[in-house]
Amino acid sequence: MMKFESVIGLEVHAQLLTESKIFCGCSTKFGCGPNENTCPICAGFPGVLPVLNKRVVEYAIKAGLAAHCTIARSSVLARKNYFYPDLPKGYQISQYELPICVGGHIDIEVDGAVKRVRLTRIHMEEDAGKNIHDAHSGSSLVDLNRAGVPLLEIVSEPDLRSREEAGAYLRTLRAILQYLGICDGNMEEGSFRCDANVSIRPQGSQTLGTKIEIKNLNSFRAVERALEFEIQRQIRTLSDGGKLVQETRLWDEHCEETRSMRSKESAHDYRYFPDPDLLPLTINESWVDEVRATLPELPTLRKARFVADYGLPAYDADLLTSRKDIADYFEDAVKVHANPKALSNWILGDLFRVLKERRLDDQLYITNWPVATARMAQLVQMIDQGKISGKIAKIVFESMLESDQTPQQIVSEKGLEQVSDMNSIEASIDQMLAANRKQVQQYLSGNEKVFGFLVGQIMKATQGKANPQKVNELLREKLKREPKPAM
Repeated sequence: MMKFESVIGLEVHAQLLTESKIFCGCSTKFGCGPNENTCPICAGFPGVLPVLNKRVVEYAIKAGLAAHCTIARSSVLARKNYFYPDLPKGYQISQYELPICVGGHIDIEVDGAVKRVRLTRIHMEEDAGKNIHDAHSGSSLVDLNRAGVPLLEIVSEPDLRSREEAGAYLRTLRAILQYLGICDGNMEEGSFRCDANVSIRPQGSQTLGTKIEIKNLNSFRAVERALEFEIQRQIRTLSDGGKLVQETRLWDEHCEETRSMRSKESAHDYRYFPDPDLLPLTINESWVDEVRATLPELPTLRKARFVADYGLPAYDADLLTSRKDIADYFEDAVKVHANPKALSNWILGDLFRVLKERRLDDQLYITNWPVATARMAQLVQMIDQGKISGKIAKIVFESMLESDQTPQQIVSEKGLEQVSDMNSIEASIDQMLAANRKQVQQYLSGNEKVFGFLVGQIMKATQGKANPQKVNELLREKLKREPKPAM
């Protein structure tokens, strides 16, 4: 049976974090009442004139620099003509022949290997409104709040070969945009969404197959599942002697399948031409240099630095740098107490759990953390100083979530200070040895696993307050003095 490989290119639409729309002063705020954020420009009234939002251009330059694109010194905004019921003027202002950013690449990591995904272009455009069906007596309603909201369309070359690579590309791209502070990446609200172009060809062939587009995928899971289904559908069709046609398909989340939507348009179908109401855009070198100076340290470089400077495993560094606010939190904590690995464990474990439970991970940049960075560092410091055990630290952490007290105040108030007094620990060990003679004999007979049980009994008796290191040391010494069982 012939073996096939998939060829995937992605078109990502990223909504920009500007306060106003791309060609008018209407708010871009999400969740307002229907048609609340509209004016004659975004409603397509005759005779109105668009005015380009300078901040949109700045953000496009910033994205282009971060993705290693060439920034065009001259670019043109064009009209893309087609029927769109939620874009009343009958065309979309976008870019075609002369986009603002050309070329570039995004490096992704899949299964430990780095792959470079080339970009075709990044261009600016306006979003359409939203159709609402079956919400009012079988009629369709139109909400124009989103019409005119600024977008970047980021188009990749067909360099991806699997659902895993597509997922890694989208996650990497979203992280870059979030680090830049130009897109919140919220897929549920549609501010980061994707169209996928996928085809298959015999392995070893350099000829592209029939391209099929899957529209408006709004979650990583949807992208990966849709690609997997579509690849297998295309393979089955060709293997059975069928023929693929160029078309646009929709992803049905409930049935987990793609369905035909319409035949796929070509560029000439849109009758692009320069928008006569908008002058060509000229960008000088000094402006590009100004924007370049504002670029933050991006995720890939920051991850490498976390591994090199803090000695973290690549897995930890990858998770910590997946969001700028989390990476900032970690570095601020390390400044207070320099135990990077222990802090990483607490952030990736307990803190991540709380962020998810409280849905704080939906925010673009967390400022109101459940536990302040300094107090997280103080908690780890108290463990390292032997003042509390890891088990007690879990109790302290939960208390920190519900109060404004420092770790030390909680420990003092609740009497959680770790017991390091040798006499007290020795008394607890003697009581435990007397109460667990069977297990003691098993250990003395060579069953090393019983040692953990004996330590656990001591910690239980001391309510987790005994210093674990001292318990281990003293228990081993006492067991050495125990009489060996008769053979």
